[in-house]
Amino acid sequence: MTYVLAIDIGGTKLAAALVDREGAVLRSATRPTPREDVFDALALLIAEMVAEGPVPVAVGIGCAGPLNLAVGTVSPVNITTWRDFPLRERVRELTGLPTVLAGDAQCFALGEHWLGTGAESRSMLGIVVSTGIGGGLVIDGAPLLGPTGNAGHVGHMTVDPDGDPCACGSRGCVERYASGPNLVRWATENGWTPSPADSGPAVGGTEATGEVVPDGAMLARDAAAGHPVAVAAFGRGARALAAMIVSTAAAVEVTHVVIGGGVANAGPILFDPLRRAMDELAGLDFVKRVEIRRSRLGVRAALAGAAKLAWTAGRPTAAPPPEPHDAR
Repeated sequence: MTYVLAIDIGGTKLAAALVDREGAVLRSATRPTPREDVFDALALLIAEMVAEGPVPVAVGIGCAGPLNLAVGTVSPVNITTWRDFPLRERVRELTGLPTVLAGDAQCFALGEHWLGTGAESRSMLGIVVSTGIGGGLVIDGAPLLGPTGNAGHVGHMTVDPDGDPCACGSRGCVERYASGPNLVRWATENGWTPSPADSGPAVGGTEATGEVVPDGAMLARDAAAGHPVAVAAFGRGARALAAMIVSTAAAVEVTHVVIGGGVANAGPILFDPLRRAMDELAGLDFVKRVEIRRSRLGVRAALAGAAKLAWTAGRPTAAPPPEPHDAR
């Protein structure tokens, strides 16, 4: 039995696994992402994975971005010590193995297409709705990465040209409306405070003050209980997501959308208004037929996608062009 080494790198955790051709995991491990010496922590995790054999045949990495596949560098927003960090080459040097790299949301999409809810789709958009919003496209079984590896950046599609400025430098990006922190921000600005059920020990605050820091899970609980501002926040975010999905479907003709990330854990609180907004905004017949599903793999999706990336590295995704005929 042969295996690849799959690695998932984010601002919160480092994860790795040995994965066979069918997606079965031999062993895996997860570590918190340190503030400094991130590569040292990653090297220790890799050593743990390969210490007892078998030796993997390739490495696939999904990493938070931005990234530049042309040179194999990454600059994750939440890993401040990595700016234009040569991740692909460093891992290749460390392991001596062929190493491939993609964005973590692209790996999420590829993993869901391989082992999750998008398995039968020929044209799929995967969306991670969490602290930010990331995405990835899988077309005819292959990830669409783009020249520098940043294709699928759907979180920064503009859904309101006159909307609020976004951290990316644009305006009215879907992330500004539908990411977890922005759902909470808008609800708080419009008078929402967590219900008394959430006012126990501090969440992100200090026990000395008993301060409660509102988060997306609290907002979802209050929306489920019918709090009007919490319900409106999810409705507003869902409509922004629907506008982005409709635009992406019109441009790429995706047939399936799979949504994961922490905000997706709100379940019907997010998905019900999302489907209603899709019904309202989708015009063309092929856009109306888009199926929206919740992630089956959850936090395992990006690791599965990194493994699939390693297994398919170097395999052509289209037939080579025919040889030119000799005109003589």
